[in-house]
This record gives sequence, C-alpha cells and structure tokens, in this order.
Amino acid sequence: MDRRKKAAALKYNPKESVAPKVVAKGSGSIAEKILAVAREHNIPLKEDPQLVEVLSTIDLDREIPPELYKAVAEILVFVYRMTKKDTSALL
Repeated sequence: MDRRKKAAALKYNPKESVAPKVVAKGSGSIAEKILAVAREHNIPLKEDPQLVEVLSTIDLDREIPPELYKAVAEILVFVYRMTKKDTSALL
C-alpha cells in the first residue's frame, strides 16, 4: 500500500455542471502542493482517505460518478458550514 500523502480537489458550480468535477489530484509532493494552494486561498480541508483514493481514479475535469454523490455532498456540507455563519438551514 502506498503510504504517501494523497489529495484531490473538487470544483462545483451548479450553473456549469450537474456534479462536482475533479480539478486536481496527486500524491507526495503534488498532494502537498494541492494542500498548500488550498490553504493559501482559505479553502477548508477535509481529510477522508477512502474518498481521496476513489477520487484519484477519476480523470481530471470529469464529473464524479453518481455513486459518490452522497460522500461528496457530506464534504460540501462541511465546506458550507466552515465558510458560512448561519448553518441552521442545513439542520
């Protein structure tokens, strides 16, 4: 098993696509760069090794498959809660 750090980045704009797209992925130094860029732009990070493993199999700029919608929706809720003050609408 590869023990190097892995990372994946998603982009979701409902006006542009039906589902989030994988816009970056990698391991080792590439993963570190993805994480550094996210931190530089104050993008919330969520650690989920199993999801990253699956996302790393998706081609770049491709929408996630329907079987990942639930897992990614949970990440989107996490990001929303980290970036918005009023989260009552999500309860």
